Amino acid sequence: MARFPVYTDADLHGPIVDGLIDRGWDVIRAVDIRPEATDDIVHFELALSLGRVLIANDRHMKGIAERCIEEGRSFPGLVWWPRKSYAIMSNGEILEAIEELTTKPDAFTYPIEFIKPKSRR
Repeated sequence: MARFPVYTDADLHGPIVDGLIDRGWDVIRAVDIRPEATDDIVHFELALSLGRVLIANDRHMKGIAERCIEEGRSFPGLVWWPRKSYAIMSNGEILEAIEELTTKPDAFTYPIEFIKPKSRR
């Protein structure tokens, strides 16, 4: 799988977004599209309408994605990890895990890809 176009949630740490851009990813940032405090569902639906994989780490986005799956709605995908992972994973390790998705032939078969520490991959 080649790199896929992404939509980064406003809650993502800046160095991760910058790292994706520096590595040549096609990135649309939530903060450039909608005002601060825009509801997560608006960002989720916008990413879906643009055909972009959403990258997020808040529980609300994961919940929205899970509801879409339960309802039988398809969407390009969600790359997700819990915020507590920032304490055990470096920004570089998170970027590496996102890059690894491009080598997985079955990436997004289940539309939520969970980022895990290297020791658990």
